[in-house]
Amino acid sequence: MTAEAQARRNVRLLAIAQALGGAGPPIVISLGGLVGQSLASNPALATFPVSLYNLGLALGTLPAAWLMRRLGRRSAYLLGVVFGIAGGLIAAGGIVASGFLLFCLGTFVAGFYGSYVQSYRFAAADSASGAFKAKAISMVMIGGLFAAVIGPQLVIWTRDAVPAAPFAGGFLSQAALAMLAVPALLMLRTTDVAATAQGGGRPLSAILTMPRYALSVATGVVSYGLMTFIMTASPIAMVGHGHSVDHAALGIQWHVLAMFVPSFFTGALMARFGKERIAAVGLVLIAASGAVALAGLGIGHFWVALILLGIGWNFGFISATAMVTDCHTPEERGKAQGANDFMVFGVVAAASFFSGNLLHASGWETINWLIFPAVAAILVPLLWRAAVRPRAGA
Repeated sequence: MTAEAQARRNVRLLAIAQALGGAGPPIVISLGGLVGQSLASNPALATFPVSLYNLGLALGTLPAAWLMRRLGRRSAYLLGVVFGIAGGLIAAGGIVASGFLLFCLGTFVAGFYGSYVQSYRFAAADSASGAFKAKAISMVMIGGLFAAVIGPQLVIWTRDAVPAAPFAGGFLSQAALAMLAVPALLMLRTTDVAATAQGGGRPLSAILTMPRYALSVATGVVSYGLMTFIMTASPIAMVGHGHSVDHAALGIQWHVLAMFVPSFFTGALMARFGKERIAAVGLVLIAASGAVALAGLGIGHFWVALILLGIGWNFGFISATAMVTDCHTPEERGKAQGANDFMVFGVVAAASFFSGNLLHASGWETINWLIFPAVAAILVPLLWRAAVRPRAGA
């Protein structure tokens, strides 16, 4: 099999694994706050389980990167599946036992699985080259399109599967999805990361101080951080303003669909217009989502805002990922990619914690007003970089 054929085969397998592993977060986000609301003694802790999922994801990135260097991606990904199964089972057990702390432990462990799933996009880029690298990242993210349907629909179909424990069925289905990813991961044949990582390359401090790398990470941080900041609070805000749980779940479904449908053409857009320009468009769309959310509290306002937020995340985050892959050599990719994900998901975890407390203390409108200064802080250097890059290339 040629290198290009192998790369395309890996992309297809990773897209399948992404569809199954990526369906877990919509389940946690749709139900985590609602379960937290029913189990927590303090209403301010309602979104704590979702925040712990994001914390687990952030804390899992560096150990996951280390294991991928030592064991190779496939073996590390199979270990990640174990976390996914355990997290779903523990969370379901917490609901059955009416134990808030046990439920939180389950979502935290599920976050470790998420740290492996998030790196599938980098695995696709490992064996790709040239223009196909950006497209490979985008193609793997298409798997999230199926996750956008699978996750919220499982919430609706299985939330009452355990009669004495509402919502426990959703987390049992999360564990089953992780198990179904095993065959695709077993067939994966990636570049031997463990071997290439030993070559050294520049120290991490030198990579971190590269202006282009710093801008790439900052773009990913703002795109993903704002998306999580808003999405964590959305289901509770919708229910709190008189909308049903099913409407909240469908709102998350439309949001996650919007996160991944553009992946069919994001790679082509980056190839034509440049990564920085597409990232800038993504940030503008995230700001537009805040404007729509501030315009009203009807279900249409929530859904349109979440759709714009999803598209903006797609353009911003995928472009930021592709920008990161331009900043390191094959020998440096483990530390460069691991550091990027640690910073991105560390901020995501903080945003998730802050979102729940701010929603309880100040309300939905305050959360959306905070979008605009964060977007402006990154949009200016990003547009400057997009403007000067053609001259630098010439």
